[in-house]
Amino acid sequence: MKRREFITLIGGAAAASIAWPLAAIAQQSGKLRTIGFLGPNTRSGASDWVAALAQRLRELGWIEGRTVTIEYRWAEGREERLAEIAAEFVRLKVDVIVTSGTPAVMASKQATSVIPIVFATAGDPVGSGLVASLARPGGNVTGLATLVADLAGKRLELLREIVPGLGRLAIMGNASNPFTVLELDEVQAAAGTLGLEVVTLEIRRAQDIAPAFEALKSRADALYVCTDALANTNRIRISTSALGVRLPTMHGSRDYVEAGGLMSYGPNYPDLFRRSADYVDKILHGAKPGDIPVEQPTKYELVLNLTTAKALGLTLSPTLLARADEVIE
Repeated sequence: MKRREFITLIGGAAAASIAWPLAAIAQQSGKLRTIGFLGPNTRSGASDWVAALAQRLRELGWIEGRTVTIEYRWAEGREERLAEIAAEFVRLKVDVIVTSGTPAVMASKQATSVIPIVFATAGDPVGSGLVASLARPGGNVTGLATLVADLAGKRLELLREIVPGLGRLAIMGNASNPFTVLELDEVQAAAGTLGLEVVTLEIRRAQDIAPAFEALKSRADALYVCTDALANTNRIRISTSALGVRLPTMHGSRDYVEAGGLMSYGPNYPDLFRRSADYVDKILHGAKPGDIPVEQPTKYELVLNLTTAKALGLTLSPTLLARADEVIE
């Protein structure tokens, strides 16, 4: 046998030996394993997050269409769709549900106590009753928590660097999202510590956004937008409206800034979705979700939109620009 043929044979055998375990798992029941992905926002709004999840799954050997099937569904910021999609996944008998955001996780948990559920993000999973504890979640739910002490305070301090005369703060949040209610309380407390006057804008659907801005008028110097599927789905509308009334905005993730918001400080969401793929891999290999500890973010990023700052007549200091992980121009 020629040396090249021998190397090719050995290489092919090695690749086959690596691919065999996952292929065998996929074929044991005569069909591919199925992941149900419940997106609370829109496909376009979560494209970077989904790409990070899919990439990590591929690295782990779960290749869509070959070793796994992924059923994508999108609630598009409408909470009534969450229960419908979760129920559909139960009917489809998916092997694991991947989702994000407290309302979506709650809807999934209410739909099934058997199918494993992995949340790529959830604000306070213990406080909202999704898991028993971070170390031992119990039940069929686990994932990554995004609640971090004093994160609201850090965001307000950053906002004050750009808006030195900040005295009145408007806070916008989805009052029907349990975690957003917690975040609203946290922001109000942090604002009180800084001596800021607070105006709370509660929204529950997209139609509430325009009236909220109309009611706000000139009653605030800046706007803090709580991260939520409803806000994310309507982030362009919120950013445009804020710019229209010349309000600097603070957000919890980069995609809001990309849509025209002024700045964001928070977890790196694509990284969280990437890490959620490891949970899926463990579960598809037989691990029980209740035994897999809930983890927290390890990467935080400050993102600034220089174009929005210029439109608002704000000057970003060289020090702040140097600290930023990304400056969008």
